[in-house]
Amino acid sequence: MRNVLLVLCCFIGITVHVNAQKSELSASNELQLNIELNNPSTEINDGTALVDVIGGQAPYEYKWSNQETSLESVKSKGLIEGMPYSVTVTDANGLTAAKNFKIPTESITEFFNSGVQPAVDFLGSVLFWDPFASVGIYDPVVYTDYKEIPIPNWDATSKEVYTLKQWNFSEKENVKEGDNIATVTSDTGREMDVISSVSGKLDYLVKEGQVIFDPNSTSDVVEQGAHFLAQINYDTPQPLKHPNGDTKTNAIPFIVIWLILGSIFFTFRLGFVNLSGFKHSIDLAKGKYDDPDAPGSITHFQAMATAVSATVGLGNIAGVAVAISLGGAGATFWMFMAGFFAMSLKFVECTLGVKYRFINKEGRIFGGPMNYLRYGLEKKNMKGLGKFLAGLFAVLGVGASFGGGNMLQSNQAFKIVSEQIPFLQGHGFWFGVIFALLVGAVILGGINSIARVTGRVVPFMAAVYILGCLVVIGFNIENIGSAFAAIFNGAFSATAMKGGFIGVLIIGLQRAAFSSEAGVGSAAIAHSATKTNNPIADGFTSLVEPFIDTMVVCTMTALVLIFTGMHEVDGLGGVELTSDAFGSVVSWFPAVLAFAVFLFAFSTMVSWSYYGMRSWTYLFGRSKKSEIIYKVMFLLFVVLGASVSLGAVLSFSDMMILAMSFPNIVGLYILSSEVRADMKVYLQKLKDGEIFINPKFRESESS
Repeated sequence: MRNVLLVLCCFIGITVHVNAQKSELSASNELQLNIELNNPSTEINDGTALVDVIGGQAPYEYKWSNQETSLESVKSKGLIEGMPYSVTVTDANGLTAAKNFKIPTESITEFFNSGVQPAVDFLGSVLFWDPFASVGIYDPVVYTDYKEIPIPNWDATSKEVYTLKQWNFSEKENVKEGDNIATVTSDTGREMDVISSVSGKLDYLVKEGQVIFDPNSTSDVVEQGAHFLAQINYDTPQPLKHPNGDTKTNAIPFIVIWLILGSIFFTFRLGFVNLSGFKHSIDLAKGKYDDPDAPGSITHFQAMATAVSATVGLGNIAGVAVAISLGGAGATFWMFMAGFFAMSLKFVECTLGVKYRFINKEGRIFGGPMNYLRYGLEKKNMKGLGKFLAGLFAVLGVGASFGGGNMLQSNQAFKIVSEQIPFLQGHGFWFGVIFALLVGAVILGGINSIARVTGRVVPFMAAVYILGCLVVIGFNIENIGSAFAAIFNGAFSATAMKGGFIGVLIIGLQRAAFSSEAGVGSAAIAHSATKTNNPIADGFTSLVEPFIDTMVVCTMTALVLIFTGMHEVDGLGGVELTSDAFGSVVSWFPAVLAFAVFLFAFSTMVSWSYYGMRSWTYLFGRSKKSEIIYKVMFLLFVVLGASVSLGAVLSFSDMMILAMSFPNIVGLYILSSEVRADMKVYLQKLKDGEIFINPKFRESESS
């Protein structure tokens, strides 16, 4: 009994001591933060941090440096292992405490990922720097006059019908944050309170007893914001916030300005050649002007197919889905317009790619921006600048080919294909090996083999994808009026979606610029191998590439998302959104999308292998041995991309594709007068009938 009393006394003593410590901590006006860090797997970017607060007065506000973590959350997820983060906690009395932390790295991929991330941040700060905001031309902060109140716990994929049961406040009455302003019911019998998330003047968007959202209604599915039931108007415009409380800002990225201004400049410089030359572009692609005796290796159509195969890829599916979910339906309009102007930019770089190519005694062709930057600028007495720009372009081209043109494609192809074929999951290495063998069978044969394959694959894959899109749109054809109204209203609305007019504009322009690769210079490498005596002819052939890539394929993806209402869904990745849109029509349609993604990835990789190889041979010599070394490395990266997660590495390589436009467009501006003069000479020859016409077309025209 005596021992029991002794233990009990010790326990009471410890409890009193701990409580005394907590009271003392609280009384001393201090907060103590303990953070539990967790690295749940060897996968990258899945770290978590859980904060425990001792002292102070609840409720607490948690300000995480991770913008996607809310102010109410004690736990932050999706953190990059090895990177610095912080959390600042504020209690009800205004006391604050902060703590810095890092999720420990436990695998080679995590260590490598965190090592590359600073380079990604640096390159991103250059590419996405906003010069207009920096000099104070405009206020980048996104303001809004009101806050729209949605159905509680809204899910765009829900099949429930929601009705407003009653209002608890009169219209135009002032409400406070936390007020219960209304009650909503669903046809499944659920009843939900609507809590105002802000203070301001209440405006009704629906009346008592009225249906708020009906998934069977055409207009509700397509209309942007159909699930909102009220609008709270602020006395003064308020800045929009990220979940962690940071103020949202719009950026007009320097890279987008660089590409779009280049597109517009060359459109006017060449007299809207994207309109006047479109018919001739189609004639060239059809083979009307193919001269079998001209120098080169591949036809105009094969060059066009190779270039299109490199650009029509995951960006047209996943990238567009992300753009539409961020910028709303209105981003589609600006994406389409940017694609139109990009046609002129492609014209210039592909013309120069052929004009400055080099064909050796063996008939092997070396061309692309490296050549016209070096030798074109040398003609302009800018030899030093030309050598620097050509070398920079080649370095970026090699890096981009291994990452964005290779690992990203195999990684995403494995992800979506394994979702449709579950037994592949966990076997990325073997998927990568098989993929590498397929790619290797094509690229080891050189540009002729690549062109033959892309010439067959590109029309087929485009037809499969577009046909699938048309079926989805056809099943939802009753939404056509609402869909196009959403596109045009969203494109010009000052408060469109989540970033205002500038946000929607930039998201649309950015997706088009990234998708078509116009200005990047990659297509000029493919076109340099064309059988032609007229470099301008290949400029005309290339006009159709942004039209197919951006104005057709990207727009089709956007329309599928809008017609099915998937542009309103939050929290899904790009490919998942498009897959769900396909699946909303026919259950097995996501398998069609997976097949299309596989073809897109395959064709992109075989084309980028050639782009990277020509950049490689510029840097390390034109020998066949040098080419074999590059091809073997490229195939190893195919396996690597499918086997492991390399987030920062892929992001860095993807940015290198965009960075290629800096040296390239500088050269295009300097050489633009040369292209304009050559175009005038070519058009005069065409008018005078001096351009070679393939005999079979002469026969068909005469008959």
